[in-house]
Amino acid sequence: MSTGVLSPFDHRMAVFDSDEGFLAAALPFLGEGLDASGEPPPVAIAAPHHLDLLRDALGSGAKDVTCIPHTDWYTGSAANAVARAAAYLAAHAGPGGRLHLVMEPVWSGRAGRSARETTEWIRYEALANLLFASMSTTALCAYDTRTAGPAVVAAARRTHPDTEVYEDPLRLAAELDAVPLPLPPTGALRLPEPHGAAVQSWAVGRGLPDADAELFAAAVAESAAALAPLGGDLLLWGEAPGCVCELRSAHRLDDPLAGFVPPAAAPDPGPGLWYARQVCAYVDIRDDAGGATVRLQYA
Repeated sequence: MSTGVLSPFDHRMAVFDSDEGFLAAALPFLGEGLDASGEPPPVAIAAPHHLDLLRDALGSGAKDVTCIPHTDWYTGSAANAVARAAAYLAAHAGPGGRLHLVMEPVWSGRAGRSARETTEWIRYEALANLLFASMSTTALCAYDTRTAGPAVVAAARRTHPDTEVYEDPLRLAAELDAVPLPLPPTGALRLPEPHGAAVQSWAVGRGLPDADAELFAAAVAESAAALAPLGGDLLLWGEAPGCVCELRSAHRLDDPLAGFVPPAAAPDPGPGLWYARQVCAYVDIRDDAGGATVRLQYA
């Protein structure tokens, strides 16, 4: 299942258990970026107190490093982080995406709030090797064991090519997707067609504010368009904010990057699963012999 492709994307990992350990990893990396000819200044996306340590250690050189609190960067889902990184590289990186980035996830926040959420961030770390494969970007993912537990660090090691336990991203994604989805509740509402007005009305009735219900309904409609022809009724269940829609496609997707890659500019394919991943907290896809099941959870 190997991709068989050598990537210019340099995806590294640093594990530490102290402020001194963070500096020991980050400072040489940022120095490498500062010394890179023709490359924009490096970027540090990290915990605020780590950024303070960097500024103190760099002294007057701190002006040459862009510092971004990680709570300002990691504000949504893993798919949101993909989109933010892609947009930042397009706007600020050098030719071919050349840029050095220190990236510290917020493991004490959304990324670590549940096993379900952590799984999505591990998926993001794995798929980054494919999503940014064509970019000459150098990223150092910083894992502080004081906030990221041993299981998180062990899983993350499998997503970074500079470790001895690195796994092919496609193999790791398949492993994550081998976990069956919980069965829908017996009281789930069935809709024969993905009518946006019906989904929106249902979501409002389950407690979603009007604006959120409209976004959820649009995500359902875009997903239905991407999955057509559908292979059965839509199922709706849950209470705000965790409203859920399950759709069934008559064909398999067979694409671990489905919804992570922005839609092509032309011909106009519609935003599809990309939109759904940007709007919803979770988009689960499971292929089987008869097609694919896609489950959207708003929050």
